[in-house]
Amino acid sequence: MAARLVPVAFPSGDDLTAAYRRLSAAYQQALCYAEDVKRLYQQLQRAIYQSLLGLANALEAKDAYTRGHSERVGAASRSVAVALGLPPHEAGIVGQAGLLHDIGKIGVPEAVLRKRGELDDTEWALMRKHPLIGAQIVSPFEFFAAGALTIRHHHERLDGSGYPDGLAGEAIPVGARIVAVADVYDALTSDRPYRAALPREAALEYLARQAGRTLDGRVVAVFVELAGARPSADPHVGARPALAARHPATPR
Repeated sequence: MAARLVPVAFPSGDDLTAAYRRLSAAYQQALCYAEDVKRLYQQLQRAIYQSLLGLANALEAKDAYTRGHSERVGAASRSVAVALGLPPHEAGIVGQAGLLHDIGKIGVPEAVLRKRGELDDTEWALMRKHPLIGAQIVSPFEFFAAGALTIRHHHERLDGSGYPDGLAGEAIPVGARIVAVADVYDALTSDRPYRAALPREAALEYLARQAGRTLDGRVVAVFVELAGARPSADPHVGARPALAARHPATPR
C-alpha cells in the first residue's frame, strides 16, 4: 500500500519576514531587559558598598588617631595592585577591601581600640577578632567575595606568624598581602594612642627589612617604589620621636 503524502504548508515570504521581525524585536527587548537588570545590580552594589563605607567612616570618626587611615590604605592598595599588573576589576576590589579592612573593629570594645599602653592577652584576643568580624560583615554580598577574603587575611604574615588563620606564603591571597603592606606603612607613619609616628624613611626601611620575612617582597618593592615617587601626604610625619622599644611596630 503506497504511503500517502501529506501536503505541508510552507510559510510565504511575507510570513517569514514578519516572523523574523517579531523574533528580532523580542531579542532587542531581551537585551534592553538585560541592560536594565545589569544597571540595577550595579546600583545595588554601589549602595551596599557605600553603606559599608559609612560604617567604616563612623568607626574612624570616633578616633582621631585613625581618621583617614582606611582611605589612605585603600588608595595605596589599589595603586600597588595596578602596578603589580592585576586586572582593573581585581585592583578595584583590592582598593575597596583596603578601604574596609578595619570595618571589623566595630565589634572590638572602644577601650581596647584606644588603649594607650600595651594590650594584655585578653585584649589581644579581642583585637585579633576584627578581621573575622569584618569578613563576616561583608561575606553576605557575593559580588565582594574576594574582598571578604582580603579583609579576613590582611593580618596574615608571610612566615605564618599572623592571624586569624596562620596562613603563610602564597596561601595568603594576593589582595591581603597588598593591603598588609599598605596597612603596616600607614600605621607606622601615623600617631597612635600607644606610640608616636615613625619618620617616613624609617617606616620604609622597616618594610624593606620585613620583605620576604613577614611581608611579600614583591609587594614591598612596588610599594617602596611608588612611595618614592611622591612625597608624604602628612607634613607632620617625622616630627615625632621614633617608636618606643616596648611598643609593637606592626598595627593592631
